[in-house]
Amino acid sequence: MRPRTRFPRLNSRFDIRHIRDDFNLAGLADPAVYRLAVSEQRILVTLNEKDFLPLVGTQRDKSVIGVSPHLTVEQIDTKLTALLVRSTPAKLAGKFTPLTGET
Repeated sequence: MRPRTRFPRLNSRFDIRHIRDDFNLAGLADPAVYRLAVSEQRILVTLNEKDFLPLVGTQRDKSVIGVSPHLTVEQIDTKLTALLVRSTPAKLAGKFTPLTGET
């Protein structure tokens, strides 16, 4: 994912963190990223859905959101903010949610 500073709408409404820029954990293996998200009680947002999809629901996770690589930064900012605003933690909990260019 792009650095969180590229998502002004999202940053203005939610407490987001970037694995490399905020946790200084560049190169961390995907299962470890997932465990960190679970331990931090965070929703994991990734462009790498194929590696995270099998992990969804294996622990008491909040959610994994898979972002389409075909979306622009602006589209991700708008669509992800809208998804999180209209969803509740319970609605997303333990689920994989795709974020695509479809309406």
